[in-house]
This record gives sequence, C-alpha cells and structure tokens, in this order.
Amino acid sequence: MSVIASPLRPSSTTIRWPMVAMAVALAMLAGGCRSLADGDAATGLPWSRSTQLVLVTTADWDASRGTLQAFERDGDQWRAASAPAPVVIGRAGSAWGSGLHPAQGGPAKREGDGRAPAGVFPIGSAFGYASGVSTALPYRAMRASDYCIDVSQSPLYNRIVDSDQVGAAAVAGSTEPMRRDLHANGDQRYKLGFVIGHNAAGAADAGSCIFAHLWKAADEATAGCTAMDEATMRSLLGWLRPQHQPVFVLLPKPEYQRLRSGWALPSPTPR
Repeated sequence: MSVIASPLRPSSTTIRWPMVAMAVALAMLAGGCRSLADGDAATGLPWSRSTQLVLVTTADWDASRGTLQAFERDGDQWRAASAPAPVVIGRAGSAWGSGLHPAQGGPAKREGDGRAPAGVFPIGSAFGYASGVSTALPYRAMRASDYCIDVSQSPLYNRIVDSDQVGAAAVAGSTEPMRRDLHANGDQRYKLGFVIGHNAAGAADAGSCIFAHLWKAADEATAGCTAMDEATMRSLLGWLRPQHQPVFVLLPKPEYQRLRSGWALPSPTPR
C-alpha cells in the first residue's frame, strides 16, 4: 500500500498530521462550483475551481503501470505543466475509489485488494523522512512512532496516529509504519510523498492509507498507492500549491475517454 495522512478523518486529536488542511481543501473543492476546462465543460463539478491537476492513466483496470502528467489551467483550458513520466500503481491494477467524483459502476476499491483507487481526489499534505522539503504543501516530518491504521475494524481506521499518544495497542496489526526506513530495513519508499484524498469518511473496508510516494523499483507495483522516481516526486512537490486546490486523477484509458469531456479533464498530450 502506501502510507501517510490520507484524507483520513480530521476529527481526532490523536492525529499528529495537520488534517485540518485536508478538511479545508475538501470544503474549498466542494463549494461554489463553476464550469471549466476543454470545450463544453460540465458544471457543478467539485473540482471546477482546481487549477492544478495530476493525471495518471493506465491501459485498463488490471494494469499496474501507468503514465503521470501534471496540468495547470490557463483560462478555460488545461495545459501540460510537465512531460509524461512513468509510474507504478497497485499490483492488481485499479478500482473505483471514494473521492470527489460521483459514484460509478464497475470494480470498487476494497481494503487489501491490491488496487489503486480510481477517480478524482483532493491532494493533501506532503510527508517524508527529512525535517523539511521544498514544497508549498503543508509538510510533516514522520517519526518512528507514526502509523497509518489500515485495520478496517479499528476506530482509527484510515488515520495517521502517533503511537506515543494512542498507545501501542491502538496500532497493533497495522502494516503501515510511516518511517519504513526504521521499521522495514531502510525502505526509502516513504522518504517523500503526498496524500491522495481517498475515503475521507473512513468507511470500513473501503481502503486506507493511499498516497503518492517513491517507488522501490520501476517494475515493482504497490499495494494500492501510486509510486514514481524521486526526480518526478520532487518536481511535483515543488510545483503543487494549496491555493490552486490541486486534484489527483487516476483512470484507466477507456474510462478516461468516456468521462474526459463531462468531467472537464485535460487531454494527455506531450508538453
């Protein structure tokens, strides 16, 4: 999977991560929607005020590799802000997640299914191992005591918590320590990353701890996150701006073509 503060529920004081930032982002995205994007854009879209968009497309629902490209809105049109870059996603491909988009028919993301959530999601805070990083996003340096709870039956499901505050029993069974370098033999995958706002309500078994982070290798898929090389991640973190209400979009190409016009999404083209 991937780990860190996802659009986890922002109501608990046990969350060290500044989840208020995610709550604000969701409120901004949901309010005052208006038309945008290529051609006859649909109205009433929760992301219609977003002017930064990170797009990942894959060949089909079962593909574990994809292409990432950043876009920014110029007037009523999207334009490429980066060249396409390779990414890996869930080892089983993707399935519809819970985000800003309306409910869709088809495969649905479930805890432990090895699929990345598809749809449109707010981008939340950045995270990593270092004390600071070059980004305008809210950033949190993770500690050895930070865990993302992927145990569906837990009242802390889909939250980042500090075990020093909630107690060791509260994180028992979680497979998502935020400092994987300290807990998993020097693993660098969570050295840098950002939150993908899936399952903000923390619905049981709907999937948890979904992030963009570094890949272990270009041919090694994740358990449900989107992973990339460090240069691509650093470029994204330096480009993203909270005031632009950035969103993350992941779709198989057939679904992308079906929804692109109605969802006012950009055309994936070379820079």
